[in-house]
Amino acid sequence: MPWFDDLKTPRIRTQVSSQRTSKVPEGLWVKCTQCGEILQSKILKDNLQVCPECSLHFRMIVTDRISVLTDEGAFEEYAEDLVSTDPLEFDDTKPYKDRLRSAAGTTGLRDACVVGKAKLGGLPYHLGVFEFKFMGGSMGVVVGEKVTRLFESALQDRLPAVVVSASGGARMQEGILSLMQMARTTAAISQLRAEGIPYISILTDPTTGGVTASFAMLGDVILAEPGALIGFAGPRVIEQTIRQSLPPGFQRSEFLLKHGFVDRIVARKDLAQELRRLMWFLGRQTCRFPTA
Repeated sequence: MPWFDDLKTPRIRTQVSSQRTSKVPEGLWVKCTQCGEILQSKILKDNLQVCPECSLHFRMIVTDRISVLTDEGAFEEYAEDLVSTDPLEFDDTKPYKDRLRSAAGTTGLRDACVVGKAKLGGLPYHLGVFEFKFMGGSMGVVVGEKVTRLFESALQDRLPAVVVSASGGARMQEGILSLMQMARTTAAISQLRAEGIPYISILTDPTTGGVTASFAMLGDVILAEPGALIGFAGPRVIEQTIRQSLPPGFQRSEFLLKHGFVDRIVARKDLAQELRRLMWFLGRQTCRFPTA
């Protein structure tokens, strides 16, 4: 019928038009989970992944973190060839090897931690950075080995050690072997301390579980980013265990600073300057820094 054709045509055109206009590239915008502001991804990246409206510190990928804390081109990674062999042949809803393969494909890393020798303002030191996107930054045998090698290398070179933590704790797929890394890393720190080599721990959101219960809380100086979740067990688990409500902001950086668990909260934009100042102050008597 003629009247039906007349009505049908513009309706089809409207539908096609709406489909064209709705194709917005993914990842172009980010909504701040604290203030609700819609942020352009590029602006957020240029601002070091910190919301310009409310100063919420978003989680940062390992490559961006390294670029913030090192001089350009001054990071030399080591132990990058280490890969988990799935010692327990763990298999739940998905084989552990498949989980590792998937995490590697997503992040471009072989495990949840990157370590290397770096420079910051011309000052040499050893840096380790966690990637939370790799299985929640969990610590298995490979991560424990990398962190231990970092401390051993810092001791050998007599240079400061710095670890930026972002982890859910020990990796359950490696069972007791992952828990043993808490003792290994702690023993390596004791050797640094005996020689007066400074170790600075930087806690970011989140730092929990076995990482918190070992090297993350053993720094000569412990820094934290604003609003970071820091603790052993999660707030919900603690509430269910003690059957009491927790104080507001419990396990956040500000609460831990108030109760003496961290030494200072440092905004991301100030972190590099603060880190270099601390390394020089703590290590100028015991470390092999350039004289020039």
